[in-house]
Amino acid sequence: MIKLQDKYFKPFLSQAEIQIAVEDLARKISADHKNETPIFIGVLNGAFMFVADFLKAYEYPCEVSFVKLSSYQGLTSTGIVETLLDPPENIEGRTVIILEDIIDTGRTLKELVHLFSNTNVKEFKIATLFYKSEIYNGEYSIDYVGIEIPNKFIVGYGLDYNELGRNLKEVYQLNQKHMINLVLFGKPGAGKGTQAEFLKEKYNLKHISTGDLFRYNMKNDTELGQLAKSYIDKGDLVPDEVTIKMLQDDVEKNPEASGFIFDGFPRTTAQAEALDQFLATKGMKIDATIALEANDEVLIQRLLERGKVSGRTDDQDEDKIRNRFDEYNQKTAPLKDYYEVQGKFHSVDGIGEIDAITHRLGKVIEEL
Repeated sequence: MIKLQDKYFKPFLSQAEIQIAVEDLARKISADHKNETPIFIGVLNGAFMFVADFLKAYEYPCEVSFVKLSSYQGLTSTGIVETLLDPPENIEGRTVIILEDIIDTGRTLKELVHLFSNTNVKEFKIATLFYKSEIYNGEYSIDYVGIEIPNKFIVGYGLDYNELGRNLKEVYQLNQKHMINLVLFGKPGAGKGTQAEFLKEKYNLKHISTGDLFRYNMKNDTELGQLAKSYIDKGDLVPDEVTIKMLQDDVEKNPEASGFIFDGFPRTTAQAEALDQFLATKGMKIDATIALEANDEVLIQRLLERGKVSGRTDDQDEDKIRNRFDEYNQKTAPLKDYYEVQGKFHSVDGIGEIDAITHRLGKVIEEL
């Protein structure tokens, strides 16, 4: 693993693999053009290493020149391609072969074709060492491809991240951290809050409790808090879209998190579908739903003891506690089915020492 500025990159292609691809390209182009003297045009800055190694492997007469284009800043393309160095002038009636380091969306390629569109070249071809076929727009044919690669950001062998990494002999791929997004279920008293605190510290997760979100928004009189309160004051349920918006705001406030623990939402299948749809817009998904299972009688005694300290009336009345359990069972059953179909539902024994329960939860998470 290497670090360039704020990003980590992991090994992707070895020096030997790259050289094999370069030599293979040289052989293919040689077979087609050995009886003439083509002009190879490298695209700066990225292709300088590729062009140098390609020319060493190309055994027939040729000429070489360069053009310079720019469209990348950091990890993303600006979408605007600038020509910084024009093509050579003595190309009329000659075979011109572009040597590109990488072709992805095709924006730079479009500009290259435009540069040569008004010239009277004998033949115009394009060769690229790396090719991201899944995002290429397919507007122009690519005549020679070295290695087809997935749509991942890479550095090394001429390719850069903020101008760093071009001198690396190997190619490295951006190490995108794997996000872990969990839904935590459990009856009242099962220890969700306690376990969420341990899990968020261990895995750098953000714990999002809908109860906490409602209290925060209403206490701070936010627009969403006012909206939620207007429904609550009328005795109505707060619409799912209001809760989802609160969740969305909290997710966007924590871009540094390695994932999220959703506690108290979803409570219905419709809410689970809404959560999936929202996460999809962020390129995220629920990785697992974990239910802390515990015997009702054990939980009742635990809540009655808690009620003596907390003063919560709903923790002091056994009938109210059992009603809450019944409500949980009715609501959780369809959610269990929803996530089991996706292979994401996990049941964990919630009785025992806190550390032991945390260990059980950790085993589920680390096997995702």
